[in-house]
Amino acid sequence: MKAFVKHAFRQLLVLLVSVSVAFAQTPPPASRKAAATQPELDQMLAPIALYPDSLLSQIFMASTYPLEVVEAARWSRANPGLNGQAAVQAVEEKDWEASVKALAAFPQVLAMMDQQIEWTARLGDVFIAQEPQVMETVQNLRQKAYAAGNLKSTQQAYVSQQGEAYVIQPASPEVVYVPYYDTRVVYGPWWWPAYPPVYWAPWPGYYAYPGYPVGFFWGPGIIVGAGFFYSSCDWHRRRITVVHVNRVVVNRPGVVNRPVAWRHDPAHRRGVPYRIASVQKQYGRSTAAGERRDFRWQGPIAPATRNSSLNRPEAHGAPGRSGVSSKTAAARSGEARPEVHGPVSRPHAAPAPAAPKVQAGPGNVPQGQSHAQQPGAGRGQAGKHAAPSAGKAHGGGRDR
Repeated sequence: MKAFVKHAFRQLLVLLVSVSVAFAQTPPPASRKAAATQPELDQMLAPIALYPDSLLSQIFMASTYPLEVVEAARWSRANPGLNGQAAVQAVEEKDWEASVKALAAFPQVLAMMDQQIEWTARLGDVFIAQEPQVMETVQNLRQKAYAAGNLKSTQQAYVSQQGEAYVIQPASPEVVYVPYYDTRVVYGPWWWPAYPPVYWAPWPGYYAYPGYPVGFFWGPGIIVGAGFFYSSCDWHRRRITVVHVNRVVVNRPGVVNRPVAWRHDPAHRRGVPYRIASVQKQYGRSTAAGERRDFRWQGPIAPATRNSSLNRPEAHGAPGRSGVSSKTAAARSGEARPEVHGPVSRPHAAPAPAAPKVQAGPGNVPQGQSHAQQPGAGRGQAGKHAAPSAGKAHGGGRDR
């Protein structure tokens, strides 16, 4: 009996020491005014890294204008029947920046950015300050998804490889499908335990299809027309490029302008302060003090509750939408950023079972091809599964 008690006591001591060491190794919180660490970049970009390149570039640019995103989201809610090209034409005369106008085509994206405004605002500041690292992180996340067997061409999106970069394009240039995917699944085992990936609930009307990558859900396509997007991802130079326009580009065949590197326009910031000190120093003086608006969000991103749609268990503070003033939450980790390398060599994976009516075989990542496969009908396929409800998506999902 004494031997058993002694052994149990030793085991308890080992556990206590292990916990103490773990807490001692936890990096101290970093100021919101600091640049994002690599764990935060991975966490923040996880829910959008697998979007089509053109849409992803629009989100990056628009996130730097959070107040206009809020205004556009309110307009979208007031006009629920409009999306795609028709919505963009309807907001053409608004004084929003072109990237924000372009997102009017995608009501679910605008709604997400509005509901998670603290995430949007942080993303925008980080993108201005760390654009090359943001682009590198997206590629690293895509490599993780590919290695896990979850980055494949489907009838909605076409995946190709250009050099070491993964490129994701709409399967049809005139129809864009916005994916929802469970970030806790598609990347495989997550590599930052203290920084679990951001996730939110699937949108209504989204379904999983047999033979498709695990964790993905798809909704109806949005018609935008050829030539809709005016920006793209330059993976080689790690930047966003744009065609200079005065109006949103919508169906202008024959008009070809030379792409140039994107530059942030502080005039569309509408007085919203920059939260990273280096960015505030660079752009803050461009907005007159008298133009500042009372638009504040929480310091770091607040954690999710079981009923909220943003999972941030490492942060502490009042949960919920933060377009209003609230107590400052605990800040991010100051852990040093490890070097981000290009995608590692791709393992050879056996083709997965073909999805219904998918022309390109899942699992194949063609080299250097630029054409997009045409999407099938796909909406009424037998065996499709509805996306989980918000409660199911987040219940007990923090410690997978």
